[in-house]
Amino acid sequence: MVSGTRRVGTRRRQVRKMTRDMKSSIEQKYKKGNQILFSRDSECLQELIRLIEMQKHRTLVMWAFDCVRAPIEMLKERYPDEARPGRALELAEAWARGNVKMPEARRAILDAHAAAKEMEDRADIALAHAVGHASATVHVETHALGLVFYELTAVVLRAGLESYESAVEEKLRYYYDRLLYWQENIDKIQVCWAKFLLDDARPNKEKVLNEKRRPGKRSSRQE
Repeated sequence: MVSGTRRVGTRRRQVRKMTRDMKSSIEQKYKKGNQILFSRDSECLQELIRLIEMQKHRTLVMWAFDCVRAPIEMLKERYPDEARPGRALELAEAWARGNVKMPEARRAILDAHAAAKEMEDRADIALAHAVGHASATVHVETHALGLVFYELTAVVLRAGLESYESAVEEKLRYYYDRLLYWQENIDKIQVCWAKFLLDDARPNKEKVLNEKRRPGKRSSRQE
């Protein structure tokens, strides 16, 4: 049996290699001023995407809520009077518990994206969009990767081209390990769920999307 320590070590070596392979693509997008520096074709995200495809909807909801708290705190520090990102998460959590309906939560989520459009710093813009996507994971699993794309973009923008690789690797390990935690513990927590999140027979929409994309998808190694 392979030990847990060895599995983690293998994952870290793979993340480092994938990130180096993507360096040219990330830097080109960075210099062009692209809003998002990562996508479903990003080599460094493939292992995380495969893990996401295996999850129940409510597992991804809890993971997204968990991971997005750091971006919200960063935005609070920089914009103490800007309540919309935090409000989006608050209403999304209420929606997931069945305490509010989708229209009310949706308005708050769209407000988080609207807040992003009023910001000037590229990293802050990315973080606000990350919050919007994390909150919208309650609606559909495919939004979970929106959190990843935008927060990793903010990581690169903050670190700069000279030192972003280690920061991206660290964040990827964090995403993966937190998702493993919620995969193991989702049915152990005592919370109320909206009925639609208790339907484990529904297909994982991220998996469905990727199954449609893969047959005709160009090799991600081209990035």
